[in-house]
Amino acid sequence: MKKGKRPLGKILMILLIAFFYLPILYMIVFSFNEGRSLTGFTGFSLRWYKRMLESGTMTEALYTTFSVALIATCISTVVGTISAIGLSKSKKVIRTLMEQVDNLPMMNPEIVTAIGFMLLFITFRVDKGYLTMLLAHIAFCIPYVILSVMPKIRSLDPNVADAAMDLGATPWQAMTKVIIPQITPGIVAGALIAFTMSVDDFIISYFAAGGGVKNLSMVVYTMSKRVNPSINAASTLMVVIITVVLILVNVIPAIAAKRKASDEVKKRKVFLPAAAVIAAVVILLLFRPGADGGKRPYEGQTLHIYTWGEYTGENIIGNFEEETGARVILETFDSNEQMYIKVANGESFDILVPSDYMIQRLIGEGYLQKLDPSAMDGLDNLTDAVKNLPYDPGNEYSVPYFWGTVGIIYDKTKVDLEDLEQEGFNIFLDEKYRGDIYLYNSERDSFMMALKALGYSMNTEDPDEIQEAYDWLVRCVQTMDPEIVTDEIIDNMAQGRKALGLIYSGDATYVMSENENMGYYLPETGTNLWSDAMVIPANAENPQLAQEFINYACEYDGAYDNSSFVGYTSANEEVMEVLSGEGGDFEGIDAYLPRTDNDMDEVFEYNEATRKVISNLWSRVLIAFSNAD
Repeated sequence: MKKGKRPLGKILMILLIAFFYLPILYMIVFSFNEGRSLTGFTGFSLRWYKRMLESGTMTEALYTTFSVALIATCISTVVGTISAIGLSKSKKVIRTLMEQVDNLPMMNPEIVTAIGFMLLFITFRVDKGYLTMLLAHIAFCIPYVILSVMPKIRSLDPNVADAAMDLGATPWQAMTKVIIPQITPGIVAGALIAFTMSVDDFIISYFAAGGGVKNLSMVVYTMSKRVNPSINAASTLMVVIITVVLILVNVIPAIAAKRKASDEVKKRKVFLPAAAVIAAVVILLLFRPGADGGKRPYEGQTLHIYTWGEYTGENIIGNFEEETGARVILETFDSNEQMYIKVANGESFDILVPSDYMIQRLIGEGYLQKLDPSAMDGLDNLTDAVKNLPYDPGNEYSVPYFWGTVGIIYDKTKVDLEDLEQEGFNIFLDEKYRGDIYLYNSERDSFMMALKALGYSMNTEDPDEIQEAYDWLVRCVQTMDPEIVTDEIIDNMAQGRKALGLIYSGDATYVMSENENMGYYLPETGTNLWSDAMVIPANAENPQLAQEFINYACEYDGAYDNSSFVGYTSANEEVMEVLSGEGGDFEGIDAYLPRTDNDMDEVFEYNEATRKVISNLWSRVLIAFSNAD
């Protein structure tokens, strides 16, 4: 009976190991992929490791991750160990109470702890940055150390410390020479857990940090918004470092334990801490961001930029810092509304990169300052199609950054072009493609699609037209079995996983460059002609440097670096022509060049009352989608 069960147990064990480790192996393999795809291997290359090491953001994140983890581990291990020893000598009532308090942070949802730290720092007006992240990590690591050390303390003879002091030891000697050596396994386990928790943390770091300080988890989260294989390279490096640490901690003591001579044991006791310290120093020195020398125009000044994730080129920030001597702190947001909340709450940035309708709102509410025309020479480099748009006539407040359209990405082998031409956005109601479509999880873009399919303006304020658009979307989610996604559509369509979907032109450009079977279609009934632009907030601390960067981003080199890397259409006319022309990165990809000859295309206008109505209706669409499933 037992023998018959063993093969099944082994199979289950193998499956369990495969479940945990195959994704890691998959990630490691794709870290050496030549192409940008995260799912299709096109050839061996070290380009993403090279890009990762050349990225100032990535090296700073690695430095922050490991320096915070090492410091937090050391402090939390000392504090947690002393606390555990102290609790073991306390009265039972106090000990029980403190153990419950210690367990609370571990049982709490991490988001609750994160928000608690954020509110604490805001209440006491502590500027968020490296120090606040470190304090938060120390605080949440201490309970894990206490939890690891307490069982070892309970296993000790309660009289051992008294016996040591009876033999002449001081209380300090009794603790360091008698108690701690016996509970060392628990201390080491607690330290390893603290180190792992700190390195791995995202949620608490996200809410506790600020001022451009990011650990690797935060950078990877930002990168995941768009296809960036450097994620695989960075994650693989993390796996290697953690593996080396585990080998040092486990293999070396096992080898040393076989040595019986007392002098070898003493050497081991000295060697392990020394090895750990040396490894820590090497890691910190290896990834410590270097400092530039030489006096430059803005030496010592800092520029705070708040923009979309993965919305800048590989070299523009580093090149600007090298040329000006300024330090650039780049923070990212996921939506215009997230950015607005921070600006409205008085957080200071020097440059924002919001979308058209949000710029209109920020201007109307007095959150932006006018640009200095005498200092803004970058506008001369831009195409006329992105100047003097309705949200900012005369470009008094904004300078275009990227622009484009929202259209339909489709698989030419699955979708008839004739269907697209006849139906436009109504193809998302064509049951021929049921279960084979992506919808974009955006109230603004989804209602634009529905309104344009019905022949209405996407800026309509008519309640009846908005209600019709809502009914159109409900019909779509209830009858077409769509998948509602955001940036996942990029790699999914590059792999041809569905027939069609709603997509931004810049993302369509990448998809088409990866898969020749993909096409991009703009319905004749019109679409959203969008523009993201650089603006300077009214409370900017360094507007002069901000204008310097805006000019730099408008010039050929900066604009080319941005557009060629991100894939969105540059506002710089020369860059746009070079990238879309013969031999350019996006030659033959019509998604890269926005349509400018259709009078039905519109720019979004901000209307608070209409926005609230549409936001509420979109929530009901998602409920209808959930019920349909």
